Amino acid sequence: MRRPMAERTVRRQARGLKRMAEILDAAESVIAEVGYPDMTTNQVAARAGMSPGSLYQFFRNKEEILDGLVSRYTDDRQEFWAARLAVVTPDIPVETLVGQLVDESVKFKTESPAYWSLLHGTTTGDRLATASQRLHEDIVRHLAAMLLRRSPGLPEERALLTGTMMLALVKAVMPMVTTASPERGAELVAELKSMLIRYLT
Repeated sequence: MRRPMAERTVRRQARGLKRMAEILDAAESVIAEVGYPDMTTNQVAARAGMSPGSLYQFFRNKEEILDGLVSRYTDDRQEFWAARLAVVTPDIPVETLVGQLVDESVKFKTESPAYWSLLHGTTTGDRLATASQRLHEDIVRHLAAMLLRRSPGLPEERALLTGTMMLALVKAVMPMVTTASPERGAELVAELKSMLIRYLT
Protein backbone atom coordinates (compact mmCIF):
# COMPACT_ATOMS: atom_id res chain seq x y z
CA MET A 1 0.00 0.00 0.00
CA ARG A 2 1.35 3.42 -0.95
CA ARG A 3 2.01 5.84 1.89
CA PRO A 4 -0.33 8.82 2.10
CA MET A 5 0.97 11.87 0.21
CA ALA A 6 1.25 13.99 3.38
CA GLU A 7 3.44 11.39 5.11
CA ARG A 8 5.78 11.13 2.11
CA THR A 9 6.05 14.92 1.97
CA VAL A 10 6.93 15.15 5.66
CA ARG A 11 9.60 12.48 5.24
CA ARG A 12 11.13 14.30 2.26
CA GLN A 13 11.14 17.55 4.19
CA ALA A 14 12.83 15.89 7.16
CA ARG A 15 15.51 14.40 4.89
CA GLY A 16 16.01 17.79 3.28
CA LEU A 17 16.45 19.54 6.63
CA LYS A 18 18.91 16.86 7.74
CA ARG A 19 20.92 17.28 4.53
CA MET A 20 20.98 21.06 4.93
CA ALA A 21 22.28 20.67 8.48
CA GLU A 22 25.01 18.33 7.21
CA ILE A 23 26.03 20.90 4.60
CA LEU A 24 26.24 23.64 7.22
CA ASP A 25 28.27 21.33 9.47
CA ALA A 26 30.67 20.76 6.58
CA ALA A 27 30.85 24.49 5.84
CA GLU A 28 31.72 25.21 9.48
CA SER A 29 34.53 22.70 9.31
CA VAL A 30 35.94 24.16 6.08
CA ILE A 31 35.67 27.75 7.33
CA ALA A 32 37.44 26.83 10.56
CA GLU A 33 40.33 25.50 8.48
CA VAL A 34 40.67 27.98 5.60
CA GLY A 35 38.40 30.92 6.43
CA TYR A 36 35.26 32.05 4.65
CA PRO A 37 36.97 34.00 1.81
CA ASP A 38 38.87 30.88 0.68
CA MET A 39 35.98 28.46 1.16
CA THR A 40 34.48 27.03 -2.01
CA THR A 41 31.22 25.19 -2.55
CA ASN A 42 33.21 22.28 -4.00
CA GLN A 43 35.13 21.98 -0.73
CA VAL A 44 31.90 22.02 1.25
CA ALA A 45 30.29 19.44 -1.02
CA ALA A 46 33.29 17.13 -0.69
CA ARG A 47 33.32 17.52 3.10
CA ALA A 48 29.58 16.78 3.21
CA GLY A 49 30.05 13.67 1.03
CA MET A 50 27.94 14.86 -1.89
CA SER A 51 28.37 16.18 -5.41
CA PRO A 52 28.39 19.94 -6.07
CA GLY A 53 25.17 19.48 -8.04
CA SER A 54 23.45 17.96 -5.01
CA LEU A 55 24.66 20.81 -2.82
CA TYR A 56 23.21 23.37 -5.24
CA GLN A 57 19.76 21.88 -4.65
CA PHE A 58 19.98 23.36 -1.14
CA PHE A 59 22.40 26.30 -1.43
CA ARG A 60 23.03 28.01 -4.76
CA ASN A 61 26.29 29.65 -3.71
CA LYS A 62 28.58 30.32 -0.73
CA GLU A 63 26.61 33.45 0.19
CA GLU A 64 23.51 31.32 0.78
CA ILE A 65 25.62 28.99 2.92
CA LEU A 66 26.70 32.02 4.94
CA ASP A 67 23.05 33.02 5.38
CA GLY A 68 22.33 29.52 6.67
CA LEU A 69 25.17 29.76 9.18
CA VAL A 70 24.08 33.22 10.36
CA SER A 71 20.60 31.79 10.95
CA ARG A 72 22.09 28.86 12.85
CA TYR A 73 24.17 31.14 15.04
CA THR A 74 21.43 33.66 15.76
CA ASP A 75 17.83 32.57 15.11
CA ASP A 76 18.39 29.03 16.36
CA ARG A 77 20.26 30.25 19.42
CA GLN A 78 17.55 32.82 20.13
CA GLU A 79 14.98 30.04 20.28
CA PHE A 80 17.28 27.94 22.45
CA TRP A 81 17.95 30.65 25.05
CA ALA A 82 14.32 31.75 25.13
CA ALA A 83 13.26 28.20 25.97
CA ARG A 84 16.21 27.58 28.31
CA LEU A 85 15.81 30.70 30.41
CA ALA A 86 12.02 30.54 30.51
CA VAL A 87 12.12 27.33 32.58
CA VAL A 88 14.56 28.61 35.21
CA THR A 89 12.76 28.58 38.56
CA PRO A 90 13.55 30.79 41.57
CA ASP A 91 14.63 27.81 43.67
CA ILE A 92 17.62 26.92 41.48
CA PRO A 93 20.83 27.79 43.40
CA VAL A 94 22.82 30.57 41.77
CA GLU A 95 25.89 28.30 41.55
CA THR A 96 23.88 25.74 39.57
CA LEU A 97 22.33 28.40 37.38
CA VAL A 98 25.66 30.03 36.54
CA GLY A 99 27.27 26.66 35.91
CA GLN A 100 24.57 25.63 33.46
CA LEU A 101 24.61 28.92 31.55
CA VAL A 102 28.39 29.10 31.25
CA ASP A 103 28.73 25.44 30.31
CA GLU A 104 26.14 25.87 27.57
CA SER A 105 28.00 28.90 26.21
CA VAL A 106 31.27 26.97 26.17
CA LYS A 107 29.57 24.04 24.45
CA PHE A 108 28.20 26.30 21.72
CA LYS A 109 31.58 27.89 21.03
CA THR A 110 33.26 24.46 20.98
CA GLU A 111 30.69 22.97 18.61
CA SER A 112 30.69 26.03 16.32
CA PRO A 113 34.35 26.35 15.29
CA ALA A 114 33.66 28.83 12.49
CA TYR A 115 31.72 31.29 14.64
CA TRP A 116 34.58 33.56 15.67
CA SER A 117 36.18 33.39 12.23
CA LEU A 118 32.94 34.62 10.67
CA LEU A 119 32.19 37.18 13.38
CA HIS A 120 35.55 38.90 13.07
CA GLY A 121 36.18 38.35 9.36
CA THR A 122 36.14 41.45 7.18
CA THR A 123 33.93 39.73 4.60
CA THR A 124 31.22 38.55 6.94
CA GLY A 125 31.72 40.50 10.15
CA ASP A 126 29.08 43.16 9.62
CA ARG A 127 26.37 40.69 8.64
CA LEU A 128 26.95 38.35 11.54
CA ALA A 129 27.71 41.12 14.01
CA THR A 130 24.39 42.83 13.30
CA ALA A 131 22.48 39.56 13.69
CA SER A 132 24.45 38.68 16.82
CA GLN A 133 23.65 42.06 18.35
CA ARG A 134 19.94 41.36 17.96
CA LEU A 135 20.46 37.93 19.52
CA HIS A 136 22.37 39.36 22.47
CA GLU A 137 19.73 42.02 23.12
CA ASP A 138 17.11 39.28 23.18
CA ILE A 139 19.21 37.17 25.56
CA VAL A 140 19.57 40.16 27.91
CA ARG A 141 15.79 40.54 28.01
CA HIS A 142 15.38 36.85 28.86
CA LEU A 143 18.11 37.08 31.52
CA ALA A 144 16.37 40.09 33.03
CA ALA A 145 13.04 38.24 33.09
CA MET A 146 14.73 35.28 34.76
CA LEU A 147 16.31 37.56 37.37
CA LEU A 148 12.95 39.20 38.08
CA ARG A 149 11.37 35.80 38.69
CA ARG A 150 14.12 35.04 41.20
CA SER A 151 13.88 38.49 42.83
CA PRO A 152 10.41 40.00 42.25
CA GLY A 153 11.34 43.20 44.07
CA LEU A 154 14.28 43.91 41.76
CA PRO A 155 13.73 47.06 39.64
CA GLU A 156 13.41 46.19 35.95
CA GLU A 157 16.16 48.63 35.00
CA ARG A 158 18.52 46.91 37.42
CA ALA A 159 17.57 43.49 36.05
CA LEU A 160 18.35 44.64 32.50
CA LEU A 161 21.67 46.12 33.59
CA THR A 162 22.59 42.94 35.45
CA GLY A 163 21.68 40.82 32.43
CA THR A 164 23.77 43.08 30.22
CA MET A 165 26.80 42.75 32.48
CA MET A 166 26.40 38.97 32.74
CA LEU A 167 26.38 38.64 28.97
CA ALA A 168 29.28 41.08 28.59
CA LEU A 169 31.43 38.98 30.95
CA VAL A 170 30.68 35.80 29.02
CA LYS A 171 31.35 37.48 25.66
CA ALA A 172 34.67 38.85 26.91
CA VAL A 173 35.96 35.54 28.20
CA MET A 174 34.70 33.13 25.52
CA PRO A 175 37.26 34.10 22.82
CA MET A 176 40.06 33.44 25.32
CA VAL A 177 38.56 30.06 26.22
CA THR A 178 38.27 28.92 22.62
CA THR A 179 41.90 29.74 21.81
CA ALA A 180 43.45 28.47 25.04
CA SER A 181 44.84 25.05 25.86
CA PRO A 182 42.36 22.68 27.55
CA GLU A 183 43.98 23.27 30.94
CA ARG A 184 44.03 27.06 30.57
CA GLY A 185 40.51 27.02 29.17
CA ALA A 186 39.24 25.14 32.21
CA GLU A 187 40.89 27.72 34.48
CA LEU A 188 39.25 30.58 32.58
CA VAL A 189 35.83 28.93 32.71
CA ALA A 190 36.14 28.32 36.45
CA GLU A 191 37.13 31.95 37.02
CA LEU A 192 34.25 33.18 34.86
CA LYS A 193 31.79 31.15 36.91
CA SER A 194 33.29 32.48 40.13
CA MET A 195 33.02 36.09 38.90
CA LEU A 196 29.38 35.66 37.89
CA ILE A 197 28.44 33.96 41.16
CA ARG A 198 30.04 36.75 43.19
CA TYR A 199 28.32 39.35 41.00
CA LEU A 200 24.90 37.79 41.53
CA THR A 201 25.19 37.20 45.27
